[in-house]
Amino acid sequence: MKTKGRLVVISGPSGVGKGTVIRRLLGECENLRLSVSATTRAPRNEDTEGVTYFFKTVDEFRSMIDGSEFLEWAVYNGNYYGTPCAAVEENLESGLNVILEIDVQGALEVMKKRPDAVYIFIAPPDRETLMKRLVGRGTETEEQIKKRCAAAAAELEQQDKYDYVVVNDVLDDAVEEIKSIIEGKNVK
Repeated sequence: MKTKGRLVVISGPSGVGKGTVIRRLLGECENLRLSVSATTRAPRNEDTEGVTYFFKTVDEFRSMIDGSEFLEWAVYNGNYYGTPCAAVEENLESGLNVILEIDVQGALEVMKKRPDAVYIFIAPPDRETLMKRLVGRGTETEEQIKKRCAAAAAELEQQDKYDYVVVNDVLDDAVEEIKSIIEGKNVK
């Protein structure tokens, strides 16, 4: 009998390095999968159905909401995004650990439905470092960076609701700490 996988929810402010940490984890852990979200936004050239997203019409998405088929969902820039329960459960039942990379608002919703999940908040070493990382990406205007910093301050206030807070100061250390948590070697 296969052991059921663990659901791992990872959140943190923009610029903290969630994507970098998760890419490393996925590259180093064979039994780890990233949850695929559903969306109503149009596919881009680089998108693959079921790999980058599950693409839905607005009517299909609303029907899934009505059927309580999402762990969490939200509307961003006029498009719906959500985490389908079925795909997550399928991976967990097959013994895979599943990572949900979602914002704090989404994580708080998942906490209500899945208290058995492991919740990890990735934090910056300090706010100054976070600001430098956001500026260093060179992808956003000064106004956008200010908005992200304000959002980060609000998100940082929620970190005590998570099971673990991992400071991403040294990437290798953060990755190893999260691997230990996922593997159950660092369970509270």
